[in-house]
Amino acid sequence: MYADAIVLAHHVEHPADTVPGPAADAVAIADGRIVAVGTRDSVAALRGPDTAVHEFPGATVLPGLVDVHAHPVWGSISIGSGVDLSRAATLGQVLDRLAEAAAGLPDGAWITGYDLDVNVFDGDPTGDAFGARFPGRPISLMTRDAHALVVSPAVVDQLGLTGTETFTDASSIEVDADGRPTGYVVELQAMDLVFPHYPEIPVPTAAGYVRDQLDILADSGLTGLHALDFGDPSEDVYRHLEELGDLPLRIRCSPLVPADSGPDVWQEVADLQGRGGRRWHVEGAKFMLDGTADNGTAWFDHPDIHGENREPLWRDIDAYRAAMRFFTERGIPTATHAIGDQAVRHALDVIAGIGPVAAAPHRIEHIESIPDDLLPRFAELDVVASLQPVHGTRHTRADGSDNWSRRIGPERVAHGWRTRDLLDHGATVVLGSDWPIGPGDPRVGLADCQLRRPVEEPDTQPVQPGQALTAREAYAGMTAAAAHAAGAADSLGRVAPGYLADLTVFAANPLDLAPDAQPGNAVLATVVGGEIRRTAPSRKDARP
Repeated sequence: MYADAIVLAHHVEHPADTVPGPAADAVAIADGRIVAVGTRDSVAALRGPDTAVHEFPGATVLPGLVDVHAHPVWGSISIGSGVDLSRAATLGQVLDRLAEAAAGLPDGAWITGYDLDVNVFDGDPTGDAFGARFPGRPISLMTRDAHALVVSPAVVDQLGLTGTETFTDASSIEVDADGRPTGYVVELQAMDLVFPHYPEIPVPTAAGYVRDQLDILADSGLTGLHALDFGDPSEDVYRHLEELGDLPLRIRCSPLVPADSGPDVWQEVADLQGRGGRRWHVEGAKFMLDGTADNGTAWFDHPDIHGENREPLWRDIDAYRAAMRFFTERGIPTATHAIGDQAVRHALDVIAGIGPVAAAPHRIEHIESIPDDLLPRFAELDVVASLQPVHGTRHTRADGSDNWSRRIGPERVAHGWRTRDLLDHGATVVLGSDWPIGPGDPRVGLADCQLRRPVEEPDTQPVQPGQALTAREAYAGMTAAAAHAAGAADSLGRVAPGYLADLTVFAANPLDLAPDAQPGNAVLATVVGGEIRRTAPSRKDARP
């Protein structure tokens, strides 16, 4: 048997027990899987007349990088159709960005935006400044944590928002001292009152936005994503794209189970399992047990300075337990968004009671602040700790002046972003970006994870520096550990015979580089199922 392709490089990073003898510098691939790893001479016999040989002098081949927490469809649509506020550090800068967008639109047309930093407001977020600058203009901006909107008075009027709306989750339409809606729309059910009024985007247009961003993400070294959602128009977008060709990376989708939903909804999510195409599929169920600390909707064991952050998003926590059991009994793995310490504790307690799933381990997402006693429970229960360290490095500040730190207080801040502590207590720690909320380029996130500060800001004080990981530990969080989290440890996450040929080819070995050098370490190619994709070096970096 001849190989379909052979990849030659300076070094192949592989498990030490799989390739005896000299260091490996070659990978042979057939039918989408690795058939041999070794030296050029050792794989020479697999080179036939039709074997494609791809040579990367001086390069290093690693298992393909997988971002375990991303939102590729709504993220791409937001970027393609909205105003980028990621670098707007003041309210004046936000208004200037909106003015640029308004200049090309007719009167009354909606303006949407994303990545709004709530710290630009002097106090609680409000849309009053939008109404003063753009009277009559409907404006809706998603906050940086994607758990709230700040809307203009025109939106409040157009939708008839009163502030007396009630929700089954922790959502709210915030009001001022006079009971007037401020334009601050908090959490999912409240946001769902606004989204249907956004301008409609045809599926081909949405698919174009998604393809553009997936190409950028693949060029940055990713061979896979775990999409922690599967709402409309995800399926239509993926199917449309696969009518045109293969996706540039694999996507594992876990649909959201709405807070306080019942068995009929749970069954709808269960019925989605296994749906998919060539490079995307539905597996798992996503829960949001709490909201975010910035919004006051996380679930901590005692309130924050405003008396908030003390309740779950699921008002009926017995229903959460019943839903988790429903999916576990059907062999469907779960991922629970739990930011506050009490949310993490409750999720662990529920998982301890319902037991594991054979297909893949249960996961807990975010885990922003937890006490010492919860650290060992992840390993004891084989619950994957899914973390996004870039939230700590980019959304908080070492001096505690950010909104997150001020709200929850110094004791809980000191127990924040415990990547190192979880790993040292035996947990499987996987790393993601929460893209587009965090940087999509994995090299940036992996460098931040080692530095505990934004890699491009050498003068910035690190956040919780004791939680830093080594390069090898960080990259494991997006390779071998990511494969374990997906129940695919026997087919992904290693460069070894029998494994799927999903690889990332770097110009230099990132495991040997200083963290500051890693974002500039060129990705020469990615390989998905044996198909080699050479990167486009002139392509813009993924937003943000």
